[in-house]
Amino acid sequence: MSITASDSRALLPPMADGSHLNEDGSEKERRVAANNPGYNAAFKSYVGNHIVTSKYTILTFIPVNLFEQFRRVANAYFLFLLILQLIPAISALSWVTTAIPLIFVLAVTAVKDGFDDFKRHKSDHGVNTRPSRVLRNNAWIDVQWHEVVVGDIIAMNDGEFVAADLFLLSTSEPHGICYVETAELDGETNLKIRQAIPDTNHLDETHHLNEFDGVVFCEPPNNNLHRFDGALTYKNKQFPIDNDKILLRGCVVRNTKWIHGLVLFAGHDTKLMQNSGGARFKRTHMDKLMNNMVITIFCFLATLCLIAAIGSGIWTTLYGGDFRIYLPWETFTSTPGVIGVLNFFSFIILLNTLVPISLYVSVEIIRLIQSWLIDWDRGMYFPENNTPAAARSTTLTEELGQIQYIFSDKTGTLTRNVMSFLKCTIDGVSYGKALTAANAGAAARSDGNASAAGALTRVDFSWNALADQDFEFFDESLVKECRGGNPRAADFFRLLAICHTVVPEETEAGGLEYKAQSPDEAALVSAAKNFGFVFMRRTPTQVVISIHGQEETYDLLTIIEFNSDRKRMSIVVRMPNGKLRLYCKGADSVIYARLGPNSCEDLKTTTSQHLEVFANDGLRTLCLAYRDLGEEEFTAWQKEHHEASIALTDREARIGAVAERIETDLTLIGATAIEDKLQEGVPEAIANLARADIKIWVLTGDKQETAINIGFSCQLLRTDMELCIVNGKEEKDTLASLEQAKRVAEVNPDVAKALVIDGHSLHHALEPHNKLKFLEVASKSRAVICCRVSPLQKALVVTLVKEHKKAVTLAIGDGANDVSMIQAAHIGVGISGMEGRQAVLAADFSFAQFRFLERLLLVHGRWSYMRMCKFMAYFFYKNFAFTLCQFWYAFFSAFSATTLYDAWMITFYNVIFTSLPVLMVGIFDQDVDDKTSLKFPQLYIPGQRNLLFNKTKFWLSLAKGIWTSVVLFFFALGIFYDQLSPSGRTNNDLVFLGTCVAAVLVLVVNLEIGLNTYSWTIVNAVFVIASILSIWAFYFILYSVPAFGETVIAYYWAVYRIIASGAFWFYLGLGVATIFLPLLSMRYYQITYRPTPVDIVREIRKLDSTRDRQNRDSKSSDSLELGVREPTKPSPQPAHHGFAFSQEPGGADLITPGPRCSIGEGTGMGIKKPAARE
Repeated sequence: MSITASDSRALLPPMADGSHLNEDGSEKERRVAANNPGYNAAFKSYVGNHIVTSKYTILTFIPVNLFEQFRRVANAYFLFLLILQLIPAISALSWVTTAIPLIFVLAVTAVKDGFDDFKRHKSDHGVNTRPSRVLRNNAWIDVQWHEVVVGDIIAMNDGEFVAADLFLLSTSEPHGICYVETAELDGETNLKIRQAIPDTNHLDETHHLNEFDGVVFCEPPNNNLHRFDGALTYKNKQFPIDNDKILLRGCVVRNTKWIHGLVLFAGHDTKLMQNSGGARFKRTHMDKLMNNMVITIFCFLATLCLIAAIGSGIWTTLYGGDFRIYLPWETFTSTPGVIGVLNFFSFIILLNTLVPISLYVSVEIIRLIQSWLIDWDRGMYFPENNTPAAARSTTLTEELGQIQYIFSDKTGTLTRNVMSFLKCTIDGVSYGKALTAANAGAAARSDGNASAAGALTRVDFSWNALADQDFEFFDESLVKECRGGNPRAADFFRLLAICHTVVPEETEAGGLEYKAQSPDEAALVSAAKNFGFVFMRRTPTQVVISIHGQEETYDLLTIIEFNSDRKRMSIVVRMPNGKLRLYCKGADSVIYARLGPNSCEDLKTTTSQHLEVFANDGLRTLCLAYRDLGEEEFTAWQKEHHEASIALTDREARIGAVAERIETDLTLIGATAIEDKLQEGVPEAIANLARADIKIWVLTGDKQETAINIGFSCQLLRTDMELCIVNGKEEKDTLASLEQAKRVAEVNPDVAKALVIDGHSLHHALEPHNKLKFLEVASKSRAVICCRVSPLQKALVVTLVKEHKKAVTLAIGDGANDVSMIQAAHIGVGISGMEGRQAVLAADFSFAQFRFLERLLLVHGRWSYMRMCKFMAYFFYKNFAFTLCQFWYAFFSAFSATTLYDAWMITFYNVIFTSLPVLMVGIFDQDVDDKTSLKFPQLYIPGQRNLLFNKTKFWLSLAKGIWTSVVLFFFALGIFYDQLSPSGRTNNDLVFLGTCVAAVLVLVVNLEIGLNTYSWTIVNAVFVIASILSIWAFYFILYSVPAFGETVIAYYWAVYRIIASGAFWFYLGLGVATIFLPLLSMRYYQITYRPTPVDIVREIRKLDSTRDRQNRDSKSSDSLELGVREPTKPSPQPAHHGFAFSQEPGGADLITPGPRCSIGEGTGMGIKKPAARE
């Protein structure tokens, strides 16, 4: 972009000429003139600062919310039924039977949506009414945030939120520096530096600001928080504007008395609001299965209605004419065919309870409370940084119980992201003798040990007053080199002290504390400080360091920042002696490619060997180099760099291209090696997750050897695994390595495999024509490590497995580079670590340590999946049993669509009589406790294989519902046929029959959920008993008082007739026994001869409990008799127990290593089948 003019005002184009817009009306460039409100107001695309995040208003809430709810197929279906019930000719039921459940479901959802939106309204109001000070007409006035407009100059003080996206003009601090906290934007709590350009930093007085006539040309509104391209034209000069000169809405001014800024973007155009779009909706496998089941039920319902309609037509043809005297046809029903069609819709209404209207709202309630249980779990609370687990999504809890693949970052996820400077190489000499966690991994790899750690002597840094007390280094020779004046060692640590973006802060004790966006940078600068090269302070133009107490000042001329594409950072400084020097640090592959032709080959070879050793030690390495520059060369290059820095398009790429021309002919100094230690509990968690048949892939940017050794130390890799390493540079080499790995897997299928592939090979492997071959090899491996991968490659790997393996995937990471991977997986987990909270903000679940993933999946995930499966199966069963009784009655009521039950019974069946027990099971039931779930991870496998609820289980629920309905209806029909009460009144009328069937049905379905409840509590018992008794309370209240309308007059006093009838009690006992005896027999057979893993483990726990109780009794007896407490041996197993298990403590020997299992035999998931019955 090139602009020349004598005055900034002359740069303004004609107002609203449209040249700043694309063809679709969107902005392609933004132009903002300071102190020119008329010009800025002419751009109609510039929005105000008022924000609205709510969905509804008072007027739109009801219509919009109802519209959204009726977009659900189930809700729309029941609205259609309600309309049908308003047509007397086809409805035998009152519209109330459908209206009340529908209104209940709509109301519950509306209240939830309304409450959520009320909180959004309240939040919006609080934000829009925050105070702000703006400069208008040469005076500061107080306004509210929503009154701020583009082009305003605003003032803010320390601790205030930034009202809009601002171009920083001036600050109270020297050199135009200010500090901001961006936690509301990216979750990072460390302070960041923003800096005004020197030419505007003098604008500190009101009249100076009022005379400011600069014009900013910049990018259009976008959501990129970490990049800004713009330029300021002021006083016939152009100044580049990048992210360091921008304050974003939502930031908080810290440690700065005041700042002034020019509003560039307001309201919904700010980057904060651009990033506030709705998260991508993730649907669970259970959601998809549930929708398929509902569609199947619709088809089943249509089939039943069609059968009934055909039966109605046939009956009307054969017998209907004989009954027209007292059952006259409607005037518009002249033929049996028309009657059959009308009865089809009548049966749609009658049998509508087959489709569970309350299913969706019940599922939402269960998921919500399950997510609260995750939030409240103290087992996933990390006290060191006061971080609890958080379920950021409430719709994915049961999916946690079905994970098959975990994709994990390494740094900060498996490791602590707390860096320690342990080793280095300077001028071909290696320093540092510390042993690392990866040394232990390498020792495990070779069955050796690393016990020599205790022989190392820590270096004494007491000579350095600024040294950190907790800094450890194990090689005295490096200190001697530094203090002895070794020029190469001085260059090494001078580079570390200068080439960075760290911010120093003075502590209360007088020391220095470094704030850095990267833990690596903080570790390197701190290491330099401890060796006597202390970074003291910085200004926009200078860096001051102290070398063994002597301060040196370096003029800061250019910083070329690090990014994931460049993989290096460079800085150009003027040395105290006046010479120009470029310092560069970066990845070894990048630095070596830019070394000069005159570089010492021996030094390069030796340093490479040291880097290989460091990588084997599991250390993160960085190469250091420099280059002396000439004045003319730098002046010409600086001009090119300035032109690239003010470009509005492709600025980053242009700066990178310019940087390439100066980052050449480098001279190698050496390399650093820092350790990122494993988090506590990572090896145990990975081993346990692997026993749960979960495949773990590590996607890291580290070197191959580093990743392999860390893999062994965290037990992702084992010595009994066969490593397949793919590191071909060319596509043909990659394919050849993959083919070789495939052949190895086919030749030795029983040997566990691990695949290691680097970034170059992965690039070729992910090509469309190669990716399925790569996936085939990788999916046969127990563990996969991808090294040197980019964020995009991480997301591509996850997507590949997700789409082609049809497996449930989980991605876990802690940094911004993991966000794409987290969003690509079915479930994303963020680690609240040292790299900010970007991963947490993008995740569905978050916690502070990787080890908590074990508990999240094996405990909460498995419980949630088990509970949801049990809820779904029971929910469908109880509705089938209830509705099919009505269908059987149609065969004995001339297919007239007459209801068997009272209308109020239909209304309250799912709302009151059967709702609470199943909700309690769906929320709180536990087949085994949390400790047992962690001890036997093989119990997790049924969720991966969809064994607890699938199409087969659905049809079994239907079959059980049919069985229950057949027994209840036909037993009632047979028992009450020609029944007389003691008073001589018949007990075979519709009222008596329907009331009896309903009472026993409620008893049966509540007993069913009771018998299938694993963990009984007072709450469960109360709800089951209350649900059984609720129908009798309903009968006594509603059927004893003739004041509830015509619908219950026929049922008046019916409950007393039932209680007085011996036939009813005979029917109740016979029906319950007939229904449950086959079910209990099948359950007994299954537990005895085909036990599931849960059955076996529950028996183990029962035996352990019995043995512990016997031990306590024995100790108590000994104590009473002998007066002392002596150790006692476990009592022998009683002969009457159902299974003959080993009596080793805890029964752990029943779990065999490895995930292979045989589910069909009931012994699967690595759990041994119990011995035969005694």
